Amino acid sequence: MVELINLENLFTLAMLIFLQAVLGFDNLLYISIESKRVAPQSQAMVRRLGIGLAIVLRIILLFVVVKAIDAFGQPFAGLHIPGVVEASFTIHSLIVLLGGGFIIYTAMKEIYHMLSVEDLEGHGEKRGRSVAGAIGWIVAMNLVFSFDSILSALALTDVFWVMAAAIVISGVMMIVMADQVSVFLQKNRMYEVLGLFVLLIVGVMLVSEGGHLAHLTFFGFPVEPMAKTTFYFVLAVLVVVEIVQSRYQRKILAQKHAEIEAGGKAAA
Repeated sequence: MVELINLENLFTLAMLIFLQAVLGFDNLLYISIESKRVAPQSQAMVRRLGIGLAIVLRIILLFVVVKAIDAFGQPFAGLHIPGVVEASFTIHSLIVLLGGGFIIYTAMKEIYHMLSVEDLEGHGEKRGRSVAGAIGWIVAMNLVFSFDSILSALALTDVFWVMAAAIVISGVMMIVMADQVSVFLQKNRMYEVLGLFVLLIVGVMLVSEGGHLAHLTFFGFPVEPMAKTTFYFVLAVLVVVEIVQSRYQRKILAQKHAEIEAGGKAAA
């Protein structure tokens, strides 16, 4: 064991923790939104227990992937409609495709509820998820998001304890950050829209990645994966637009308020 704890492994561990933190942003967003579907007094517990169970299952998944990595990359089903659709599905591609599709559905549904008439006062949406159900979905989607980080970890090292330690440490960080993200969204509800559209882009990114892994083509045109750099660039643009728009809106409201006060003084 002592020979496994060396400078190289410690440096790799630090790199993996950083990688998990970067790749875990979209996961944190989903966890924060999903936890809001239960009673307020249970939300923090749902986030912590869901992530805690996901950490255990991530380590199990890591062990399974290490032992059977070839099986995840072998096609087990295909779709062939000549000239229309071609695909060769693997376990990895199918999980990523279904996960991305579910995230798109979740984001679209939350956006619809936000815009519906009965939600204008914030009371239209019923708590439609039990504690157990919310924890189950958090664990399931956490595993979907973990595939990229696990495969990236395997590209950096083959030392199991380094990968497992990175999962545990990043999981603890995720528990802390999930609470902070949730509190921030509760205090700044205007950013919920931004968060939902970021989640929608995450779903599109996963679907494109899953389609690429499945060699999916439509009418002879292959599905290309969205690059991580593209995702972060779009995210930065959305954040800048939100900041500029909110400041401009405050400026307009201030001008209208000044005009109303000026009109009242003139009438007097």
